[in-house]
Order: sequence, then structure tokens, then C-alpha cells
Amino acid sequence: MTHTTDQPSRRAGGAVVPVLAFAGIVVAVMQTLLVPVIKDLPQLLGTAPSNATWVLTSTLLSGAVATPIMGRLGDLYGKRRMLILSLAVMVVGALVSALTSDLLTMIAGRTLQGFAMGAIPLGIGLMRDMLPRERLGSAMALMSSSIGVGGGLALPAAALVAQHTDWHVLFYGAAGLGVLSIALTLLTVPESPMRAKGSFDLLGALGLSAGLVLFLLPITKGSDWGWTSGTTLGLFAAAAVVLLLWGVLELRLAAPLVDLRTTARPAVLFTNLASIMVGVSFYVVSLVLPQLLQLPKATGYGLGQSMVSAGLLVAPLGLTMMLTAPVYARLSARYGPKVTLILGMLVIAIGYGAGLGLMSAPWQSLVIAVILGAGIGLAYSSLPALIVGAVPASETGAANGLNTLMRSIGTSVSSAVIGMVLANTAHTVGGVAVPTMHGFRVSFLIATAAVAVGLLFAVLLPRAPRPARHVQLRASSEEDAALERAEEVLRGFRGRILGADGTPVARAKVTLIDRRGRQAGATVSAEDGSYTLAVPTQGAYVLAARAFGHGPLASSATHHGEDRAVELDLSLPGETVTA
Repeated sequence: MTHTTDQPSRRAGGAVVPVLAFAGIVVAVMQTLLVPVIKDLPQLLGTAPSNATWVLTSTLLSGAVATPIMGRLGDLYGKRRMLILSLAVMVVGALVSALTSDLLTMIAGRTLQGFAMGAIPLGIGLMRDMLPRERLGSAMALMSSSIGVGGGLALPAAALVAQHTDWHVLFYGAAGLGVLSIALTLLTVPESPMRAKGSFDLLGALGLSAGLVLFLLPITKGSDWGWTSGTTLGLFAAAAVVLLLWGVLELRLAAPLVDLRTTARPAVLFTNLASIMVGVSFYVVSLVLPQLLQLPKATGYGLGQSMVSAGLLVAPLGLTMMLTAPVYARLSARYGPKVTLILGMLVIAIGYGAGLGLMSAPWQSLVIAVILGAGIGLAYSSLPALIVGAVPASETGAANGLNTLMRSIGTSVSSAVIGMVLANTAHTVGGVAVPTMHGFRVSFLIATAAVAVGLLFAVLLPRAPRPARHVQLRASSEEDAALERAEEVLRGFRGRILGADGTPVARAKVTLIDRRGRQAGATVSAEDGSYTLAVPTQGAYVLAARAFGHGPLASSATHHGEDRAVELDLSLPGETVTA
């Protein structure tokens, strides 16, 4: 009986992590591209401030929807393939926006650009599939914080371009970065061998899209329509009905777009709720500080900085996020990701609390950016580690996709709410709406309240795991016991894990994945490379094996219900296996 695997012929090289992190940076650049020109958007597009907000919100909204869609497609058809597709759609959207000054066409282009958000969970999924355990934590932290890194680098660069050339050049630059990221991914990132079974949930994708649009539209337009008007209340009610029906549908499907059952686990539920609040707090500072810095001093509270100066003063927000990735790795190894998440939330709260009284000088904005960058960097880096530690390996992609969706919903709601607050509190001077200090302070208060709620969710997380060394020792003893029990079972799969040279591989992790892509069992190989896995029922399975110093492997196999175990040797990395 011969089994083949679609494992790539080469292992993940040293360039994989920086190339995937670069894809995350490109996504962040696309997100923050228009921040330097936020205050000018209504004039540039000839529309009202509440309408101009949708140029930002549409990107965040489509990113929220694209995240689970691309994550699921990646599980089904290949994460590298979907990563490249996400970046390609972003490039098309950037070119559409580069060629127009019409509001609706601009929103359409920005909506396409939002599809790049899927690159974050896809990148994390690729890392999980390819990297050894000891490199995974710091790599995921870097990928997760790349959003802040890209935002920090993009702000001064975008401001420089917008100040000295036509603002449409920003989109050509984003398209160029997207093309470069696609090329680097094609050259250096191998495809993951992991595949989920099932089909794509089109109805679930449409339901999620409709529900989020119906929810965010009245938030941005409620002040224009009236908060108690029939239109506003009707849209909120429609959003509630659509999202409720969508949730019922997702729970009934064997292969849903978003596995809502996974969220029922306290570790996943509270992590996701905290993620929404981190997303809200992250975007508030990006919307408020650049506008405060650029407003003329004649307003009495504006700081009179140029676009470039404002960008440079806010840039430390992202750069500090990048610098906290190695700090996070050390703190998390010692105290666990729950503690680093709580610490990050406390630092964010300090940053926004201080910001309420530090709005009168440019250097104060720099201090706020550094404090918030450190806190957001710690919080963002903790989230994927908490998710990965709470779900089986076969559910990592879907769970991280859902977590990124929660962050995206947070940033979308933040964009819509803060845009509405600033538009509602603005003064009209010479036909131009000018944000007020009252609006800025209310925005910071909203962010502080979101962080307080997020901190509560972080505290409610189940007890953090022990430091890495003790966790590994405990896991080893549990896996040994599982191995001893599994050896008594005949009905399943058994064989040996071998290296490329045919030598046995000890302590390789072997995972049994069923046709729905769910983990059906797991064990570790003995000193002679032998393993035994029981099967819950007959049928088709995938056996995934990984070990330190070897590339991962996924091999398909079928159990026909025999009373004896099916013999199947697995050869690392990725060779044809003969049983």
C-alpha cells in the first residue's frame, strides 16, 4: 500500500519568517496609507466627513470578512496559494484607487485592498505548519506585531509622499509593495502540506458580510439619520437577525466558515473578546494623533505640525511594537501569555490615561505613541500564543483566523465610532469641518473604556500554563503515558517514524486528522521510532508528523475497520512512504 504526501520537497528556510512578516507589514501599510490625509479626505473626494470615513472603514470591514474566508480557503486549498491571492487582490484594489477621485470607486478599491488582511492568519498558519516548536513563539509574535511595524513605517513615508506629490501616488506605492511581497513569497515560502477536508461555506461568507455591513453602516450614519430614526434602528435590528441566523447556520454545518464551537472554550472565548478591545484601542490612536498634530495652532489646541513631522512623531507607535516582540518572547516563556496580555493591557490603559492630559505639545504625542506601542505590541503578541495553546493542531488555522476576525471587528468598530464622534463634535470653519479637542478627548475615553473591558476579559482567562520548561516536561510524561495506552490498541495505525536517511526518529509528534480536518488522536514516537494510534471509526485520515530537525509531513491513509492495526511508516521529510 503506497501513500504519497504533498509535503514540499524543501524545508522552511531562514527567509520564511521575515518574508511572511513582510507580508504582514504590507497589509499594515495598506491599512494606514490614508492616515496622514484623513483630515483632507472630505475635500479631496468632495463629500461629507461621515461619508469619507467609509474610505477607511470599508478596508477594515472587508478585512474582517476576508480573514475567515481566506483562512478557510487556505485550510482547503493551500495557505501559500491563498496568501498570494490575498496580496494580488490588494494590488488590484490599490490600482483601482490610484486611478480615481470618485467616492464610490475609491471605496470599491479600498474594499478590495482589505482582502490583504487574510495574510496575517495565513502567515501564522504557515509558520505553525513548518517551524519547529522552539522557533514558533517568537515567529508568531513577529507576525502578529507586523501590523504595528508596518503602520509605524508607513505613516512618515505616506506623509512624505502626500505632502510632496499627488496623494494617488500612495496607492501606486502600496501596489508595488504588494507585487514585491508576492514575488518574495513565491521564491522563499514552500506550500504547507496540511489540508482540511470539506467544502467552502459560501452562505456563511455572505451572511457574515451582510451582518457586519448592517451593523457598521448605522454606526457611521446614525448621527446624520438620527439615532432613534426608523432607518438606524431597523438596520441594527436587521444586523442582529442576520448575525443570529448566521450563527445558527454555522453551528449546523459540518465544515463552517467560522467554527463557533471552538469559541465556547473559555480560553478561546475570553481571548477573542479581549482581541476586539485591543483592536479598538489600536486604531483610536492612529486616527486621533495625526489629526491633532496637523491642526493649525490658530485653533488654540492644534499642534501645527507638517504631514511628515506628524508621521514621524506617530511612527514610534509601530516601531515600539516591533521592539516588544523579543521582550514578549522572554516574558511569555517565564510567566505565560496570559500575564503578558494583562501587562500589555495595563500599559495601554496608562498610555491613554496619560494621553488625556498630554495633548498640548508635539513631544507629548511622541511619549503617548511609545507607551501605547509597547502595550499594544505585548497584547498583540500574546493573542496567537493563547489561541494556539487552547486548540488542537488541526484547528489552529481556523482559530487564529477567528481571532484575527475579532481584532478586525474591533478596528472596524473603532474606525466607525471614532469617525462618527469626530464628525459629530467638529466645528465648521469656512465650510470645512475641523475636529475639536472635545472630540479627541472623547475618543481617548472610549479607548480607555475598551481597554478596561479588555483587561477584565484577560483576567478571566483560565490559569496560564507554567513556564515553557515545566510545560514541556509535563507534556512529555503525559505523552509517554498516552503512548503506553495506545500500544495496547490494535485497531488503528502503527509503524515507525524515519528520517530521510532511514534512521528512526524518536519523540516525533504524530497527529491523526479526520476527514473534517479535526484532530482525532495524537501521540509521540518511541525511542525506536515506533508509534501506535487508535482510530475512532473506519474511514479516510491524514497522519501528520513533525520532529525537531526535520521537515513536517502529512500522509493520507485509510482504515477499513480491520481488527488489526494498519502498518504505515512515515518518512521525514516528505518522501514517498511504502507500507
